[in-house]
Order: sequence, then structure tokens, then C-alpha cells
Amino acid sequence: MIDFASVSLESDEIVDFLKREIKLKEVCQNILYQKLINQAAEERDITVSAEEIQAEADKQRHAMRLEKAADTLAWLKEQKMTPDDWEAGIRDRLLAEKLAESLFSEQVEKFFAQNRLEFDQVLLYQIILDDEKLAQEVFYELEEREISFYQAAHLYDINERRRHQCGCEGKLYRWNLKPSIAAVVFGSPLGKVIGPIQTEAGYHILMVEEFIPADLTPQRYQELRDKMFQEWLANELTYMLHN
Repeated sequence: MIDFASVSLESDEIVDFLKREIKLKEVCQNILYQKLINQAAEERDITVSAEEIQAEADKQRHAMRLEKAADTLAWLKEQKMTPDDWEAGIRDRLLAEKLAESLFSEQVEKFFAQNRLEFDQVLLYQIILDDEKLAQEVFYELEEREISFYQAAHLYDINERRRHQCGCEGKLYRWNLKPSIAAVVFGSPLGKVIGPIQTEAGYHILMVEEFIPADLTPQRYQELRDKMFQEWLANELTYMLHN
């Protein structure tokens, strides 16, 4: 293992490397984002306490199994950070989290309520064929129960992955599907063979195994909130750069 703690790099070397890797813009953007976060948090009297920083540090230490202070110091040295650097980074992340929650907690729930249908899911099975006549023949065989959907997918699908998975596409949102297919899929009974439906990809034969109603889970809540927050940051940065 390389001991990075013993390696010395000049600032110019780091900047030049980021330029060559086309990453300098991203780093500068993130620095400006943090400035915007600090400013917005100050305007709203949002702060992070020393106790909150310590709790998050303990959580990270536990996750990395740094149970002893000496282990933590050795890890920080390897990362070329001081304890103050680590705590500053934790503070920045917690501040961003608090600001995002302050700005968008109510908007997430409102957005989800207004767009609930878009978050419905189906557990979908699909066969795609490139020949219309064969697709129609397979569809009739499925309707007459001469072959199972899984066997047909394994035998006829044009996609190797779906053949190996016997047609299973997994859990899909409404917006994962083409509108013409989504309208039929979400209006069909469970287990009914659907199709063939023609798109530029071929002739689709489908079957819904399960409908999964939308639910604002903690994970989905955070995904929506973080997306809104990133869009807000991008807009604020654009405004700052042009005014």
C-alpha cells in the first residue's frame, strides 16, 4: 500500500492535473456551490453545532471501524487531512443537508402528491421480437397456453440479457416506458398477455406480474429533495455568475 502521507505535492501540480483530467471546472463549481450554501444558511440562521459534527464523526468512524483515536489519526494522515479539515468537511455536508431540508421539505411532498402516478411501478416481463409474423404467432401460443411467457422469452427474445432472465425487466416506473406502452401496461390486469405493440425497437409482448403503488419512502423523499436542491444550486450559481 502506498503511504500517501509521505508524498508532497505542490498546489500547481494538483491544479495542472485537474485541468488535464477536465475536472477543474467541476471542482471550482463545487467550491462556488459551498459558498452559496454558506451564504443561504447564514441568511436563514441555519447552523451546525459541535455536537452534531461530533455525532457524525463518530458515525463515520464506526462505519470505517476506526474505534481507537490512534486509528483515526492514522487514517487522517493517510488522507492528508487534519482533524480540523475532517470536521470542516462534515460541517459543510451537514449544513447542505439542513439547508436542503429547510428549502424543499414541503415542496417534495407537494410535488409527489401532484405527480403520484409517475411514481407507480410495475414488475414487468417483456419479449421483443424483430419479426411481426413471429410476434403474432408467439402471442397466440401464449394466449392458448401452449407455452409459458418465461419459455417464450428464453427462446425468442432478441436481447440476450432478457433471454437469460426469461423476459424479466424488473421494477419499472411509468416514465421508464414509452407512453404508448405505459398506457396499456398500467391499464391491464395482472398476468394478462399484452401485445404485440410495435415500436422502433421491435414488436413487444408484455405481462405485468405486480403493480406497486407509489409511496413516498425516505429514500425517494431524499432523492427528490436532493434533485430540487441541486437544481436550485445550479440556478443560483448561474445568477451569481451573470450578475
